[in-house]
Amino acid sequence: MRNGKSRQLNFVFADSPRREPGGGQGEAPGEPGAAQWLQHIAKGKESADLTSQTGGTGRLLERVASVPNLARALRNVARNKGAAGVDGHSVEEVVQNVRRLLPMLQAALLNGTYRPGDVRRVWIPKPGGGQRGLGIPNVIDRWVQEAVRRVLEPIFEPTFHNSSHGFRPERGAQTAIAQAKRFIAEGYSVVVDLDISKFFDRVNHQRLLSRLAQRVEDGRILKLIHRMLKAKVVMPDGTKVAVTEGTPQGGPLSPLLSNIVLDELDWELERRGHGFVRYADDCNIYVRSQQAGQRVMDSIRRFIERRLRLKVNEEKSSVSTPNRVHFLGFRVLMGRTGKHAGKVQVHLSERSDQRMIQRIRELTPRTWGQSLDMCIEQINTYLRGWEGYFRLCTAGGAYRLHEYDGHIRRRLRLIIMRQKKRARHLYRHLRSRGVGYQAARNCAFRKRGLWYRSQLPGIQRAYPNAWFEERLVSLYDRWRSHVPPEPEMALDGQLLLPV
Repeated sequence: MRNGKSRQLNFVFADSPRREPGGGQGEAPGEPGAAQWLQHIAKGKESADLTSQTGGTGRLLERVASVPNLARALRNVARNKGAAGVDGHSVEEVVQNVRRLLPMLQAALLNGTYRPGDVRRVWIPKPGGGQRGLGIPNVIDRWVQEAVRRVLEPIFEPTFHNSSHGFRPERGAQTAIAQAKRFIAEGYSVVVDLDISKFFDRVNHQRLLSRLAQRVEDGRILKLIHRMLKAKVVMPDGTKVAVTEGTPQGGPLSPLLSNIVLDELDWELERRGHGFVRYADDCNIYVRSQQAGQRVMDSIRRFIERRLRLKVNEEKSSVSTPNRVHFLGFRVLMGRTGKHAGKVQVHLSERSDQRMIQRIRELTPRTWGQSLDMCIEQINTYLRGWEGYFRLCTAGGAYRLHEYDGHIRRRLRLIIMRQKKRARHLYRHLRSRGVGYQAARNCAFRKRGLWYRSQLPGIQRAYPNAWFEERLVSLYDRWRSHVPPEPEMALDGQLLLPV
């Protein structure tokens, strides 16, 4: 009878007390200079037969388990950081013990004794409500997944459709929005907005392995991936759940596997002659009429459910005009009025706008009890990251960024007023900032709420926009510095050059 005990690989770390998560500072226990050693090994060259993509796919496991590939894979995992898995070992611990772990892992992969560990399930809130389940593999397992991804991606990447933009090298939201703009400019006025329900949880394992086998001849790789897919999930309450379908979000290999599954949908849309843009499980198909859109929705729904064995999310899918479609946080639409008429514009979607307003409230609470500088520093950190993504807005949609700037300044002025606590203290503070007697008195003693008084001349003179320019990130100014101004036309049609 076979032993039912888990055959997961148990790696031995350096003999030193285990650190509790969040406890203690400093380096993880391990060998000194391990990170430098990893960097040196990662720069090594793989042998020609392992790096050649034209030499067949019958010995892929040797490529996966090569020392330089494993070193580069761990370096990528360390760069992404991330939480520990079920075994509790952190990324820092694995890196510090890489000299002993790497040869052990290489041997386990080549002789077939490597077994993926269980996956830790965590729940994170979705922006639109509800929860999304993430699967966090052990760091060792993320290391192996990244090593596999590095070998498989060059094989599959050239075969993917050009309209697929999610989780691909040199592609992303920017290229997806750019392609959507071209479709709108060509006159496609209706969008079939498809969203696949719980895609990562419902991927059919057999279909996925079948798609992999079309280009991967090494059965050992297929068996390795199959074991990764079947790894049990440990729920937050400690319950272990067997997995029969899905690729858990959270591992480095999942994005590539998702594109391999949905590549079949891409080429089916191409075969039918549809123009589309897909980013992960969000797909927009562009047609010229509402009737054509409904017909496409019905036929593609049947293909997804019968052929791919997935399910369309009816609540989030629709046939609509571009200005009503939320795609990657934006609305791509044709301008209709003013100087933007006849030009394709990129605006924030309604959901993105609502999330931003909510986030501003969270970053600038009325009861802020620390220094204003700390509040501004926290806001600046968030705004820099937010603008780095949403700078894709065009001039027609950037007006909203200007409104955000004004809203944030007003909330900061409200915090300043509230921190003075008493009206007479606020009055003295405004006077010390050079505000006139009547304006300071009106702002401090007026029988209205703080929100109303935060836009009165007294507080605005004490803390003008110029004061905030030196301290606070301006979304609109940052957007304007990255986006060239649109040329203006004179009444006679001639181009006006900027002064």
